[in-house]
Amino acid sequence: MSLVNISSTPPVQSTAASSSRRWRLIDALRGFALVGILFVNVPDITRLGSDIPFDQRQRTVMDTILEFAVQTRFVPIFAFLFGLSAMLVIQGARRRGAGALVPMLLRLGALLLIGIAHGFLYPGEILREYAICGLLVLPLLLLLPRWAILWGGVVLTVAAYAVTGGGLTTLPGLFLAGAGAAAYSLPRRLDAGGRPLWITFLVATALAVPAIVWQTTEPGDPRFTTAGGIAGGILAVVYVTGFALLWQTPVRRVLAAVFEPLGRMALTNYLAASVVFAVAGSIVTFRELDDLAAVSVGALVLIAAQSVLSRLWLRHFRYGPVEWVWRMATWRRAVPLRGAALPAA
Repeated sequence: MSLVNISSTPPVQSTAASSSRRWRLIDALRGFALVGILFVNVPDITRLGSDIPFDQRQRTVMDTILEFAVQTRFVPIFAFLFGLSAMLVIQGARRRGAGALVPMLLRLGALLLIGIAHGFLYPGEILREYAICGLLVLPLLLLLPRWAILWGGVVLTVAAYAVTGGGLTTLPGLFLAGAGAAAYSLPRRLDAGGRPLWITFLVATALAVPAIVWQTTEPGDPRFTTAGGIAGGILAVVYVTGFALLWQTPVRRVLAAVFEPLGRMALTNYLAASVVFAVAGSIVTFRELDDLAAVSVGALVLIAAQSVLSRLWLRHFRYGPVEWVWRMATWRRAVPLRGAALPAA
């Protein structure tokens, strides 16, 4: 099959609504996931306590909170949303009557370059892996019908968790599952709420209880334990469905105010956080400190500042600065920065 056929004969149904409007809930979820990821990354970026012998480190309440509420819980959400966004870009290209192959190659190539540059600030960064994995699954996104994308993603994700307990091996499945979910209009379904969302939330919550109990039997950083990884995957489902259920209530105003600006500028804020804490790490000797609570408070302050600054920025501009450059690289044309954003779906 030629490249022309790959990029011009879409097997996945696209809808104008999904590609020409922003889904506010998805933006807010992305911002929510970003917050969790920053709380995990900041101790790594600052090398907190790295000069203190392991047996002399003090375990605090904040360590417990991080291990059981944050670590391994938010990366699956972000990876799933990455796949979902990829399908929305593919649908956008097809809605324009253009092939999706070249825009996606450019988009992922640009992300790879951003990830390589970011790696000089934060060696543990994951954008490079996202880009490489995205390139590997791209032919499947362009060629397979939507049911195969969705269920292939689900099977691969479950298998990865069953075999490895999480980590990078889950990325292909989560990307495919997110893309397949977008093809089946998951943003609209989440935004509508209803019984399926409640059922998913209750089932995931019931499964989370024994998963967390299991995690207690494998102490240590849950990023490196099977129980911690599986508990994180299940809690990710609880967090997403719980967030979507709260979105149906008056709490939505608060969630939108705090997390939506962060999500619309997620890439900019992610990179900016690394710059801020890398600079802070060059001034303060975090390596000799063992105060996770203080670093977490710093992360919270930065998140609050980014939420406010993002809202102020988006009053005047359509995209975050890095998102704007990334968009131009994707579509190979100048994109207006000033002006109103896409209307909410």
